[in-house]
Amino acid sequence: MDTRNFYAGEEFYAHLMLGAHIVENSVRFRTFAPAASRVELLLDGQAHEMRKVADGNFWEETVAGAHAGQAYEYRIWHGGSYVDHADPYAYRSELRPAHRSIVASLSYEWHDADWMATRSDCRNRPMNIYELHLGSWRKRSGDEPSDDPADWYTYDELAQMLPAYLTELGATHVEFLPLSEHPFDGSWGYQPTGFFSPTSRYGEPTGLMRLVDALHGAGIGCIMDFVPVHFATDAWGLVDYDGTALFEYPNDAVGVSEWGSRNFMHSRGETCSFLQSSANFWMGAYHFDGIRMDAISRIIYWQGDEKRGVNGMAVDFVKTLNSGLHSLNPGCFTVAEDSTSLAGCTTSVEEGGLGFDYKWDMGWMHDTLELFQTPPEHRRDVYHKLTFSMMYFRNERYLLPLSHDEVVHGKATVAQKMAAADVEGKLAQARALYLYQMAHPGKKLNFMGWEIAQLREWDERREQDWFMRRYPSHDAFFRFCRELSGIYRGEPALWELDYDEAGFSWVQANDEADVVYAFKRTDAEGRELLCALNLSDRAAKVELDLPGASSAIMLIDTDWQRYSGSTPDAEGVAISCENGVLRLTLPACSGKIMRLVAPHG
Repeated sequence: MDTRNFYAGEEFYAHLMLGAHIVENSVRFRTFAPAASRVELLLDGQAHEMRKVADGNFWEETVAGAHAGQAYEYRIWHGGSYVDHADPYAYRSELRPAHRSIVASLSYEWHDADWMATRSDCRNRPMNIYELHLGSWRKRSGDEPSDDPADWYTYDELAQMLPAYLTELGATHVEFLPLSEHPFDGSWGYQPTGFFSPTSRYGEPTGLMRLVDALHGAGIGCIMDFVPVHFATDAWGLVDYDGTALFEYPNDAVGVSEWGSRNFMHSRGETCSFLQSSANFWMGAYHFDGIRMDAISRIIYWQGDEKRGVNGMAVDFVKTLNSGLHSLNPGCFTVAEDSTSLAGCTTSVEEGGLGFDYKWDMGWMHDTLELFQTPPEHRRDVYHKLTFSMMYFRNERYLLPLSHDEVVHGKATVAQKMAAADVEGKLAQARALYLYQMAHPGKKLNFMGWEIAQLREWDERREQDWFMRRYPSHDAFFRFCRELSGIYRGEPALWELDYDEAGFSWVQANDEADVVYAFKRTDAEGRELLCALNLSDRAAKVELDLPGASSAIMLIDTDWQRYSGSTPDAEGVAISCENGVLRLTLPACSGKIMRLVAPHG
């Protein structure tokens, strides 16, 4: 580590100097605590005096005979008092509620060289993300609420289960809610304490490596949720680490977040180097392909409030972070959960932007769900909720999220939100929603349980309601999601020109009376698909002008009988376009995707 870069906020490998490192038959411990008057290493309860090194702001001790698996913490004195802290740079931690750090070896023989050499940011490839909370995807206790660690599957067990499931479903990537160590299960990892330590809830660090390796072997990319804004307030964590506000703001007005956690002070180079090294560590040591950064609005504006103005130092941090990650990790990508309208989120740093590859389209998510929550008979009044996104879509490279945030805290699951009186009606509308999402430009993200039309809000103490597949309509819904995902992956028109004006064009965007929409998606070779939607409560007969098309071949219909609808299956059936006009009957609350055929196609 270059200490000048460390203080300047330009370091990405601070973890190679700081933390616990096995050196032959000993372990070297180093920590950064400039305001400490004394630091002791407590290794398995035995105290070892640490000495100042380098410029006097770092403390070090090498213990002969120490080894992987030993628990340790730092007793940090400031004046006449002390607090015992976990190591901010620890590679492993004890299982909560214990919190000491553990000496760990990260030695592992990877088998994903081909994947790493050819991975991509997927700008011109399909990206269908399955968002997942590792502890509640499946549990040994089934759907009974449980906080017992014995009910969690391990990283290694999940490596035997998850790749095959995601392959069957047609996902291209999996996004894990934060796996960095965190003390409270109910924070889902968004209030972390261990920025270099994968949570011990599911096993050892090398277990996570084997999980990522297995996913790469199955052709599944891995995305890690990362929290660069704030951290948990537990006294043994980062709070007042050396007796002073080392990582956080000393002023509570900007130092305490809306969630009660502490905000990182991005004007300190040491803090920026800590966070940059953490993100780079997950990509380097664990081969994560993407980093999704949480709550970027709180980076851009002070406390996320536009009225308080732009936090220039934090914005500079994000730019440095994105530039460094892309330079050090070929083929990687970064994603911003950003609800602001600040331009340039996905513009390169060199061109004056923040440097993200993708931005969550929160506006699309809110508008889409609002329309589907509106009773069908009133949707003509909110018709343009579904046309508005294409007014701004090319301003950024957007990702369309229906995430965990939309299925908790009384919001109801996506399927529950649908404005219908019965379950069958909700499932029909949910099928139309997901078809619209897959056909709309932009990468896709859905939270676990979407594929079975989960009807119970997510609870991290319970697994998903997998028993629902015993019901024919929910099993048919799974089949629909699997086949829809297959069409998405197999049709370049649905992803190749996501961010190119030539990739999308409206066919019908003004039929408020019938609540009908139609648009074309086009690939780089000029081949076209048609998506047609009827979101009213009655069937609609439509005529769509499609100059240059001789026929349309049916790829998928949300109302097919095999999906629990009422229309006979007609995969591959061609419908003629007479004089460039396609005449269709669209059942209520349904959608179709069709391949357009030119006269000599």
